[in-house]
Amino acid sequence: MRELFTALSCLEKELTEIHGVNLNEAMVLCAVGNEDVTASDISNRTGMLPSHTSKVIGSLEKLRLIERQLGKQDKRKIYLSLTQEGKSRLERIKIHELDIPDILEPLFKKYAKQQVP
Repeated sequence: MRELFTALSCLEKELTEIHGVNLNEAMVLCAVGNEDVTASDISNRTGMLPSHTSKVIGSLEKLRLIERQLGKQDKRKIYLSLTQEGKSRLERIKIHELDIPDILEPLFKKYAKQQVP
């Protein structure tokens, strides 16, 4: 358990130092991508609790990486999308070769295979 936590901490440190976002913020950026999504969509995609998702969305709004807009058909719904800076940051994260700790490498390989059409 300690080894896993240490590996995640190292990954988060690199994300923060290089890209200015923590691990949860990076996950939300990835979960939104180029879509307009609800906070519930983000919670489902990331596995975060709704209350935690809300806090992360708030921090990304402060960084001006994500923005809210009212639904076009249903004005009661709020959709989130990446700002231009958010899209740029996500692309930099995607192309940057992160130093993935050995214990996490199998997960990254599995995810990469799932992304190939």
